Amino acid sequence: MSMTSVEQEIQVISITREIEIAAPIEIAFEAMLEEIGPGGEMPGGKPFPMVVEPWPGGRWYRDLGDNAGHLWGHVQVIKPPTLLELYGPMFMSFPGVNHIQYRLTADADSGGTRLKFTHKAMGPIPDEIREGVGHGWDYGLNRIAGIAARLKAERGAK
Repeated sequence: MSMTSVEQEIQVISITREIEIAAPIEIAFEAMLEEIGPGGEMPGGKPFPMVVEPWPGGRWYRDLGDNAGHLWGHVQVIKPPTLLELYGPMFMSFPGVNHIQYRLTADADSGGTRLKFTHKAMGPIPDEIREGVGHGWDYGLNRIAGIAARLKAERGAK
């Protein structure tokens, strides 16, 4: 038996985004749970449904059926409708630590919501993942705004 030891450098990801959502905070929070849950999509529109259990310690995972799937993380903090924090391996199939935060703030002047998103990660993260992850989060954040607009219109919310 031969053993090979390869030292890998630890990489860091730090992404921060802010978006305005033209819907009340309760609808924006619901839209966020929809996008990271059963209504999730990949950039380009391919469905990417997930399960999110919205309570402390709840799982966030991709259910592929027949007891197959991929654990993305766990709910660390949830304070509806203002805060959701998740931690875990996320999309990484290698040793990695991730933490994401969705912080929502109601804007009394506009009746809308400001969503601040952060993603921090560390591990032996390949260049292609570090370079592409921001694009994926941008797509999801824009989807949250779109879902919120649709929900607001359906409910006739102000």
